[in-house]
Amino acid sequence: MYESAPLYDDVADAPKGGAAYWLNTTDGVRIRVAAWPDGDKGTVLLFPGRTEYIEKYGPAAGELAARGYACLVIDWRGQGLSDRACKNHMAGHIGDFDEFQRDIDTMVDAAQALDLPRPYYLVSHSMGGAIGLRALQNGLEVNAAFFSAPMWGILIAPVMKPIAAALTTVFTGVGMGCAFAPGTNEKSYVSTNPFYDNMLTTNEDIFNWLAEQERSHPDLKLGGPSMAWVKAALKECHALAKMPPPQTPALTFLGRNERIVDSNAVTSYMQNWTSGELVMIDGAQHEILMETPQTMQQAYDTMDALFSQHR
Repeated sequence: MYESAPLYDDVADAPKGGAAYWLNTTDGVRIRVAAWPDGDKGTVLLFPGRTEYIEKYGPAAGELAARGYACLVIDWRGQGLSDRACKNHMAGHIGDFDEFQRDIDTMVDAAQALDLPRPYYLVSHSMGGAIGLRALQNGLEVNAAFFSAPMWGILIAPVMKPIAAALTTVFTGVGMGCAFAPGTNEKSYVSTNPFYDNMLTTNEDIFNWLAEQERSHPDLKLGGPSMAWVKAALKECHALAKMPPPQTPALTFLGRNERIVDSNAVTSYMQNWTSGELVMIDGAQHEILMETPQTMQQAYDTMDALFSQHR
């Protein structure tokens, strides 16, 4: 039905039975998805964060399979093995976050074509949390949602936000939207930063595993965001903050040592989500699903409990 795509099983640490496919969106972008179809409790649509790729969520597919869920993971346009728009493919780029919704439409069509079990559930991380929240606002049909450190705000000093908005507007206006944002370059975070004082995880084994994935398969790497990405992300976070929370039952996990997304934006939004719950994790950083074994088990067990209540 779909053309097969590469799935790097040598580094994915994923359960057996997974397969990757190429899909074409309505605006002609080729994206990659991977499915682990075994499960009798439904299917998790898994939305990764910026810079991420399917293989990073191989263990997540295993955790979900152990709890009875099939899983469908996506490489967003501009990252992983999906099409990248900029000449320098290391730039994390998007013109407008609405483009990601076309990826979701194509992903959901694939879930149906692959006959993955219903109901559907949403699991999203970081940038995927912004994309996922917009999808819920647009009517994405999932029974419940889990957010890991969602990017409902970007951690920028308040005095710098208008400067960032103005600077990115100028660059995109003169055709330099693919230029790297100030302070970033084409090098990936885990490839160039030591574990000590990293902003992702307190789990050194996982940090080293992520670096090994990129060493083994450099085509998965992504560098800093483009100027256009920053402009689009700030615009989307501002728009989402103004929207009332959807009715979807939701659970959000956030580390108390979060240093990438704006924790205040997350806590503020969750205070108004009447069918949602915020769980703060002591000592955890950004990668809730790639943290200590205790944090990961708590996240997956609590996620399963939520999903099981809404079948």
